[in-house]
Amino acid sequence: MEGNRGTVCVTGGTGFIASWLVMRLLEHGYSVRTTVRPDPDGTRDISFLKNLPGASERLQILTADLGDPESFGPAIDGCVGVFHVATPVDFEDREPEPVVTKRCIDGALGILRACLNSKTVKRVVYTSSASAVQLNNSGADIMDEDSWSDVDSIRGIMRFASSYAISKTLTEKAVLEFGERHGLEVVTVVPSFVHGPFICPKFASSVRNSLALVLGNENEYSIFLRISLVHVDDVVRAHIFLFEHPNAKGRYICSSATMTIEEMSKFLSERYPEFQIPSPEALKEVKGPRLASLSSRKLLNAGFEYKYGIEDMFDGAIQCCKEKGYL
Repeated sequence: MEGNRGTVCVTGGTGFIASWLVMRLLEHGYSVRTTVRPDPDGTRDISFLKNLPGASERLQILTADLGDPESFGPAIDGCVGVFHVATPVDFEDREPEPVVTKRCIDGALGILRACLNSKTVKRVVYTSSASAVQLNNSGADIMDEDSWSDVDSIRGIMRFASSYAISKTLTEKAVLEFGERHGLEVVTVVPSFVHGPFICPKFASSVRNSLALVLGNENEYSIFLRISLVHVDDVVRAHIFLFEHPNAKGRYICSSATMTIEEMSKFLSERYPEFQIPSPEALKEVKGPRLASLSSRKLLNAGFEYKYGIEDMFDGAIQCCKEKGYL
């Protein structure tokens, strides 16, 4: 661990990426304030955050809600940086898309205003999603930071999770525009499917999705005709790298591997013979979009290096699921 580097805020601390980020920031010598949604019944388990190494000395857990953007003010006041990770994750589209999108954008812009008001925040790192890049019917085989998803295309391509994809696309555009207009440094990280072990008690949704062939979730196979993946620790390391990099600017795709559903079937059946993995032949009937792969050249050119491969992602996720009773 290095000396204290100042105080940073991480929104949505109980989530998959955010909890890993809190852990790594503490290891890096930061003091961390993280926000969690109000829990009137006191039923949510946040002990895993309180038990992280360094948490007793340098972690504060505060309550805030995207529906009330001003509630983030106390967590941000006096911080040198903010990592805005919190987002409504509604892959079942239970809420109307305009409601989800408005809450996402209003919450994000409220957080950015609190950063401006603080006079201490030097940079904001916003966690976007590959769903803000890949869904535009461009026909491109590889996409980079110049590509944006298109709302009409999202509605045509996505069988589920369209409200999530639309809200992430429009919120990322809004935070970058706000930063430009107000002279606030805003950098966005655009991860593909985030995979690997999770330290939060809840089964991380992107891990559950990525294990569709292991879990037999046939209704999700269509999103894996070609899938891009990245290890959670690489995503978190990229967040910290871009926060600390003096010249970081704009969007950065963070994705280290791409595989087809046939390749995933072969890989999983060979590596984990204990599971009944559907064969490539059985998956030939699966219909859906073959999404473009993603280029991380901008992030790599800035000096970032990935540490983990496909094997690490699946090994970590499967071991974690076994330990937590999900497999």
